[in-house]
Amino acid sequence: MAARDLIRDVLLAPESIASLTPLDWDLMIRQGRRANLLARLAHVLNARDALDSVPSAPRQHLVSAMRITERQTIAVRHEIACIANALEGSGVPLILLKGAAYVAADLPVSVGRIFSDVDIIVPRPLLGQAESALLQHGWRGSTLSPYDQRYYRRWMHELPPMRHFRRDTTIDVHHNILPETARLSADSHALLDNVVSVPGHDRVFVLQPVDMLLHSATHLFHEGEFISALRDLFDIDGLLRHFGSRPGFWDELVRRAAAVGLSRPLYYALRVSVDLLRTEVPKDVLATASIGRPAAPLAWTMERCFALAFQPVHPSVDTAAVKAARFALYVRSHWLRMPMHLLVYHLGRKALLRTTSADTPVETARPA
Repeated sequence: MAARDLIRDVLLAPESIASLTPLDWDLMIRQGRRANLLARLAHVLNARDALDSVPSAPRQHLVSAMRITERQTIAVRHEIACIANALEGSGVPLILLKGAAYVAADLPVSVGRIFSDVDIIVPRPLLGQAESALLQHGWRGSTLSPYDQRYYRRWMHELPPMRHFRRDTTIDVHHNILPETARLSADSHALLDNVVSVPGHDRVFVLQPVDMLLHSATHLFHEGEFISALRDLFDIDGLLRHFGSRPGFWDELVRRAAAVGLSRPLYYALRVSVDLLRTEVPKDVLATASIGRPAAPLAWTMERCFALAFQPVHPSVDTAAVKAARFALYVRSHWLRMPMHLLVYHLGRKALLRTTSADTPVETARPA
């Protein structure tokens, strides 16, 4: 088997482990760990009763990764309960996003998923109440410069990350799914007006299925960081496979994307998932979703860049083309995030800080 994309290839065809050599196993374990997909592979193999057939050394890595994510899932559930307790009585609903939402809703895509923080979204008018409630229950704001505080609070779609002083857990409090200054505008009111409660938890909510998929797509296809890009693409694949079996999901998806202003990221999510992960999307849905497709030359370029960039961030696949694609998408992410005059000022300031960081304490020079 070729060295490129080993972790993706095996996740798509788990039966192919029978042909792996010891060198293949070594490389795949390293790729999987860098892509945050090692535990997912372990669960896939375990569900197929194939984990015991894995050679001893790589099996130990897989089992260890699986146990770590199982413990993390328990910790995330506890953290969700702590956040719900903190917000109780504040008038702020607890609406979970991304990985924490997958866990709370007990979605298959949460199995084997690595977590670094809990993301929530609150209506913007309630942002102050949410921050105050969290501060009263032990969360502390990040130590940032006045500029970085303004960067988050005036331009971005979230507060600076908050960390609990005792548990050392992190929460990201969003009020939108895209920055205030972004070129693409999402209707956050429409998203928040249609949240659904988590069964058994009357104070915990998640986005409705179509909106959960749209948020995942928007997050992935507007970011310029690629450590977990392949993992996030597998999340989209998992959401589509799971929700796609529900009556009305496919009929609603494209219409909803147009209604909330997210047709472009939905187009990319469907197209790239089909191309890279062989996700089964109805042909009529793909055709209808093409309303979000850019002009043909740009669409081809973007899809090629995504195909190159959405690989494990590992030396085995760090070709010149991959590096160029990731750099282009990194620049694009900033261009999408804010208008040119703010972008020039922001990047110029970051560059200046980097040149003086040798003489400046890290905690006072940390860029946004």
